[in-house]
Amino acid sequence: MRYNAEHKRETRQRVIAAAGQIFRKEGYGGAGIDALTKAAGVTNGAFYGHFKSKSEAFRTAVLTGLEELREGIAALKAQQPKAWLKSFVSYYLGYKRTCGLGESCALPSLSPDVMRADEETRGAYTVELRRLIEEVAGGLSKRPSGAKNPAGAEERAILLLAMLSGGVTLARAVSDPGLSEQIAAIVTGAALALEGPDTAPGS
Repeated sequence: MRYNAEHKRETRQRVIAAAGQIFRKEGYGGAGIDALTKAAGVTNGAFYGHFKSKSEAFRTAVLTGLEELREGIAALKAQQPKAWLKSFVSYYLGYKRTCGLGESCALPSLSPDVMRADEETRGAYTVELRRLIEEVAGGLSKRPSGAKNPAGAEERAILLLAMLSGGVTLARAVSDPGLSEQIAAIVTGAALALEGPDTAPGS
């Protein structure tokens, strides 16, 4: 049976979404082809019809995750041009810290495996991360007055993403909910302080 282009596209998207969830939960080493195909509801043959290897599926899942993060930030900036940073930080250290691991952000969940990946994956990740940094930097002031960190927008964008990603990683790893909340609160304050006192919690 031949499937039309729309069916193939939908199947590919389903495989990518399932792969993203499995890789987030199990890591690259723990995610076998059988688990990926079962989660996507496709046969091994269908899987290999879309991806040549597990590494290619992983690379696609990583890039899709980073792209979704970048597009989410862009949409938030458009909807809340003056308050997007507060909303983003609150969402990231709230829902994205407590949701199921399969639904977590690709940045903290998949980056550790990217470090061990092939050069093609790391190169593609680098390109997408630069786009993400650029998107965040575009929503930050060039030189915030009164900010504790006077660095430029790009430097603060990198620092923001590093703090949020690292904060979520630590907060998810601990078994004490109170400590997890404390980590989130501290990182929230530090992240918002990058843009100046007007964005600080309670302002």
